[in-house]
Amino acid sequence: MMLASFDDYRDAARRRLPRVLFDYIDGGAYDEHTLERNVADLKAITLNQRVMRDVSKVDMKLTLFGQQLAAPLILAPVGLTGMYARRGEVQAARAAKTAGLPFCLSTVGLCSIEEVARDAAPPWFQLYVMKDRGHMRELLHRAKDAGSPVLVLTVDLQTPGARYRDVRSGMTGRGGFGAQVAQAIDGITHPGWLWDVFIHGRPHAFGNLTSAIPTARSLTDFWQWIGANFDATMNWKDVEAIREIWTGPIVIKGVLHVDDAREAVKCGADGIVVSNHGGRQLDGVLSPIAALPRIVDAVGRKTEVLMDGGVHSGLDVIKALSLGAKACLIGRAWAFALGAGGEPLVAQTLARMKAEMRTAMMLTGCTTLEQVRKGI
Repeated sequence: MMLASFDDYRDAARRRLPRVLFDYIDGGAYDEHTLERNVADLKAITLNQRVMRDVSKVDMKLTLFGQQLAAPLILAPVGLTGMYARRGEVQAARAAKTAGLPFCLSTVGLCSIEEVARDAAPPWFQLYVMKDRGHMRELLHRAKDAGSPVLVLTVDLQTPGARYRDVRSGMTGRGGFGAQVAQAIDGITHPGWLWDVFIHGRPHAFGNLTSAIPTARSLTDFWQWIGANFDATMNWKDVEAIREIWTGPIVIKGVLHVDDAREAVKCGADGIVVSNHGGRQLDGVLSPIAALPRIVDAVGRKTEVLMDGGVHSGLDVIKALSLGAKACLIGRAWAFALGAGGEPLVAQTLARMKAEMRTAMMLTGCTTLEQVRKGI
């Protein structure tokens, strides 16, 4: 079947992946109302259709943090994607490089910073504030040494959200032996995934966290360490401490409130990502697209304002740009493509979204991204 839309890739990933992995990508926090709102609020945005303009030459390129991008699109950090396809983060990073787009590697990716930099390109690196500050500093130095051009600091994970799907599937390590047996059976009944990731692929470790949890052998070990190391004491002073090590651009990800956006600017953030963690943390909060205009008005002249959450198509990107975003991050869109068929389908997704952006720009009479942002 020809894959044409986000939902097509999602369905393909659902068929290929074990339930525990599909639900980890697909699910949100609590009853997933915010997850739904992220999508619904983007759908509700209207654009101005314009006609009789010369749109034969459309330019989607931009410069962001000193880097040339072919389009206003970044592959967001998504954890554990090395389990969705063999060396998954590397495959996605290669597709991004070919498309002229940045790939951001998650702290909890299964491929290390060094592997992605060596086999694809130095990625943007996403960092959590951890109780183990020594390991956090180690990660910063490793990312710097690997040539990562941008640090993305995620600040909305003081504690993991209540994700009901992950509890039911056994992803969080609850359920004991019965859950482990169910996961094993689920893996065996998805032979294409099993061959690609666990039999044909190299053995998987926990990437950037291997030195911190060298004895980890299962998702249960991984989640126990993660749960114990998210730091509820993190505050804006931590950004100052990170800045002492990291000399490149710092982007603060997880901002929904105007006052937090102003604090990020005070801390010298080079950019912020208006985000609610894809609806995976606190249910009942604003969607990023709803929060975006006020934040752009407050700090858009002082820092680069990016957005993620519910961005499934190039049309969604243009809608976000029309409300002031400089670029969008996508997570589920590339993760589903990776889970459905690896690098080739990630490349297809990126090409699809770029084509959709171009079409939306032409039909709104815009030939440059600046015109999109100004509503011309």
